[in-house]
Amino acid sequence: MKTVKLSIVVPCFNEEQNIEDFYDEIVSVLLHLDVDFQLIFSDDGSSDLTLRKIKSLSEQDQRVQYISFSRNFGKESAMLAGLTYSDGDAVIIMDADLQHPPQLIKELLRGYNEGYGQVIAKRNRTGESVPRSLLSSLYYKMMNNAVDVTFHDGVGDFRLLSRPAVNALLSLSEYNRFSKGLFSWIGFDEKIVEYENVLRTNGESKWSFSKLLNYGIDGIISFNNKPLRLSIYLGLSITLIGLVYIIYSLVSILINGIEEPGYFTIISAILLFGGIQLIFMGVMGEYIGRIYYETKRRPHFIVQDTNIHHLSPEKEKVKQ
Repeated sequence: MKTVKLSIVVPCFNEEQNIEDFYDEIVSVLLHLDVDFQLIFSDDGSSDLTLRKIKSLSEQDQRVQYISFSRNFGKESAMLAGLTYSDGDAVIIMDADLQHPPQLIKELLRGYNEGYGQVIAKRNRTGESVPRSLLSSLYYKMMNNAVDVTFHDGVGDFRLLSRPAVNALLSLSEYNRFSKGLFSWIGFDEKIVEYENVLRTNGESKWSFSKLLNYGIDGIISFNNKPLRLSIYLGLSITLIGLVYIIYSLVSILINGIEEPGYFTIISAILLFGGIQLIFMGVMGEYIGRIYYETKRRPHFIVQDTNIHHLSPEKEKVKQ
């Protein structure tokens, strides 16, 4: 059987406390597998010693490669850069904080050898706080009812992608990327591998509540136009209710005469309709803003430094 060439894509942002431990652990796993491998660290404009430590590792081990951005472009761009620069038969995306256990790579490769285009790692919620676990479950239920692709609770970016799956992702050039949705949208046969949740031991999570909230909004907006359709339905419903109220008021005036309008009724109506208008102006603004960014055709990332110099012309187009 042909030896698999495996690319490990590792998005990094201020992970100086984890880089060396991650390298030691993943190499110890990969050396026991029948693979040729490259480690691609995608440094997303870190402000600490992350890049310096990666460069030090690359000087000791030629299998360590890196891409460094000119500034922080976000994890989506860091993953895209790693996929763009990878040249393996299969690519695994995983975080540097060791919450994605390297020991699972053997199971992911087994799925790849069985012919699956995507082998997906799915974690349980062990160790998470009850409120966060409940919010996550609620989020996935809401997402699956709202968008045109399917999401699974506990499934993230940690997965193996076959080369055809990687090429499919690279063919999607949209600026506003939501990888969870893109992974589902491209299809390919999938296999899910479950594992125990691993808590971060070093450093702090980059996902604050506000970032998680924005990420959730991105997911809803990126994969459907249902919020816009909902605004139409709600607008028609409110218009109908308003007409009913006008007819009721007119009949009341004809029967009882004109009464002094109530302050509460006026203020309630203003606040209700004004609030609804602002909400849906915001929804439409989100879509218009995304169109605005797409038409600019700015690059997803700008590379400041790298030791990888083998991109094909097709991948150069993706990078630009």
